[in-house]
Amino acid sequence: MTRIISSLAEVSASYDALFCDLWGCLHNGRQPFPAAVAALQAFRAQGGQVCLMTNAPRPNQYVIAQLDRMGVPRDAWDLVVSSGDAAQDAMFAGAVGRNVWHIGIEKDHGFFTDIPDAHRDAAPIRRVPLEQAEGIIASGPFDELNETPEDYRDRFQGAVDRGLPMLCANPDIVVDMGETRIYCAGALADFYQSLGGTALYYGKPHAPIYERARALMGLGPDARYLAVGDGIATDIAGAEAQGIDSIFVTGGLAADAFGPDVEQPDSGMLPEWLGSQGRAPTFAIGRLR
Repeated sequence: MTRIISSLAEVSASYDALFCDLWGCLHNGRQPFPAAVAALQAFRAQGGQVCLMTNAPRPNQYVIAQLDRMGVPRDAWDLVVSSGDAAQDAMFAGAVGRNVWHIGIEKDHGFFTDIPDAHRDAAPIRRVPLEQAEGIIASGPFDELNETPEDYRDRFQGAVDRGLPMLCANPDIVVDMGETRIYCAGALADFYQSLGGTALYYGKPHAPIYERARALMGLGPDARYLAVGDGIATDIAGAEAQGIDSIFVTGGLAADAFGPDVEQPDSGMLPEWLGSQGRAPTFAIGRLR
């Protein structure tokens, strides 16, 4: 049975490290949540490590720069690991070929141009028109405020017919930017698969991003991890696959399912909804605090 808690401090003493999601937990895409920042600062003050684990399709330095612009203080976290980091490793290893069609916006171009030292000697990746591509890399829609996956049907069907694989740099389906819900690369990849295509994933809930985070944290085999997130199919599913405890932030993507008070999920509505999703997080909280 998932236990509803009112603060991270209620359970934090049992854990050495947090894997904490960003969108919907630490910020809303425009500004940080002060209570969430304070909770992470307090966890670190008691000796814990905080890994901000995000499905952002960009290398972590771009995520850090965005957090700085947003005003998230650096004493709230120890390191940032992104889906972009893990997916970039796969791209330079040639997972979808060397000539790729990129679906995404300008802020994601660092995925191609900022080459990690480990891949300096790799054969170059070239962004080419779809007609010349060996594979597809999706970091998000071209127009994230207006497009839906359906807008890509004809192009995707042609790519499926040619057998092109897709590397999904962000497995999230949607995120909320302020009050606006936008589609992510995960929605495009899901649609691509529905048409018969093959999609490869490296962010949450898939293992590579967790393996990368653990290696960077260096805490050893007995470390006690706790995952925090509002994505039932990414954050919570990923935690379950990793065999670690989790806090489901109900006031994020699924806030409308738990009653009128976003800070206090309805204890009667929560179990039924979690059952419908086939998930059983260890804890639930309205907002991270």
